[in-house]
Amino acid sequence: MLPDVLLRDVEPAHSDLLILRRGGMWDSGGGAPFATTARVFLQAAVPVAAICGATAGLARAGLLDQRAHTSSAPEYLAATGYAGGDHYRDERAVVDDKVITAGPRSPVQFARATLAHLRLALDTTLDAYERLFHDGDRTAYPVLMRAQHN
Repeated sequence: MLPDVLLRDVEPAHSDLLILRRGGMWDSGGGAPFATTARVFLQAAVPVAAICGATAGLARAGLLDQRAHTSSAPEYLAATGYAGGDHYRDERAVVDDKVITAGPRSPVQFARATLAHLRLALDTTLDAYERLFHDGDRTAYPVLMRAQHN
């Protein structure tokens, strides 16, 4: 992903989704402007997807306190001081109330959950995507090719 706009110019009204990616800034306590933008998006009912360290940024901002979510490990998010530990799920990706979360070992499931939430692909296509790119199941490739031509 390469940004093509400044964060201050990102508006929920012109967006279908805000994606927050991994990065060292989250673990060093940075990322507050991104978490603030995430809050604005959620208040506008625009989904926010966070993977890896970005989940810590959402936790630190209190955005996971009342939502089911996942991350690297519950201890990782607990270190942020957030109050959402009871909502932590030990799953590859979790979607709850327009928030999509995943840990660092689950980029395929993160992409799948995001595409599904936006209704950009059929379940059969998403199943094939995960089988091919996560499981290495080559038999899923023709399913993806058929979906591309439909």
